[in-house]
Amino acid sequence: MEVTALCFRLLMLEVILLRAHVQTNCTQAMAFLRITPNKLQHFQFNSVSFDCVGFGGLTHLKGMKNAEEFSPTCDINRTPALLCTIYRAYPEDSGEYWCESDGERSQSVNITVTAGSVILEIPALPVIEGSNLTLRCSSKETPTNLTIFYKNDVPIQSSPAEEIRISNVSKSDEGLYKCNISRVGTSQGSWLAVRANTISDPSTPPHEGPLTEGPESLEVFILLSVAVTILSVILVLLVIGFLNIRKHRELVKEQIATPSSFNRVDGADESSGVTYAVVVTKQRKDKGLLEL
Repeated sequence: MEVTALCFRLLMLEVILLRAHVQTNCTQAMAFLRITPNKLQHFQFNSVSFDCVGFGGLTHLKGMKNAEEFSPTCDINRTPALLCTIYRAYPEDSGEYWCESDGERSQSVNITVTAGSVILEIPALPVIEGSNLTLRCSSKETPTNLTIFYKNDVPIQSSPAEEIRISNVSKSDEGLYKCNISRVGTSQGSWLAVRANTISDPSTPPHEGPLTEGPESLEVFILLSVAVTILSVILVLLVIGFLNIRKHRELVKEQIATPSSFNRVDGADESSGVTYAVVVTKQRKDKGLLEL
């Protein structure tokens, strides 16, 4: 019974440790700054929201511009996470933003708010390798398809188009992108970041697209670990039970093979080697009575 209780305690301890390990990994993988709409460039007077996802405890949104750190002026709403919204963005709101909580810091996102007439719609969050991406050039004026897209100041298409699609994104697609709409203007340049299709890097936030690993994989991992542990405990208990049965059988055989210490047959005590007998005596009748 003591061995069984010990095995049960070890099983519960391993389950608790695995659960804590999974929760820690999930928290690290999901702690990031999300920007809505998911764009690095925004028109002046548009709304921009910063969402600190996956952080615990007291969380702050931080910003930096011209090498000086500042606290963004925005309406804060603490629903499952900290949501900070700038309802009317100005060029002064451009800069680098990140989330902080108890010493933990998210990735930094550098947004641009422009008073110009053209912006490049490029994701604020890194794009996952293997996914598909569409870049668009937006204008405050009438939409036009007379757009040229540039990567590192080099045109990336042979003829003007309203948008450009990049299939099966890879690390080679990283770079500084911008666009130009004929007779309207040119957007500012923004860096396209590409991340590996894995959750091994907790500093990189997720982006829309397939993942090879995620919470589902972690759940499968913990279930498999628990199953292996349970099977191991069952195996140990079976071995212990088999040994106990074997020991019990050996004790029974020894008791059958060993005779009793005392055997009584016909009043004989073999342990002492002495035989007892019962002697009956009769009293003799008086001699005088016989003569009569």
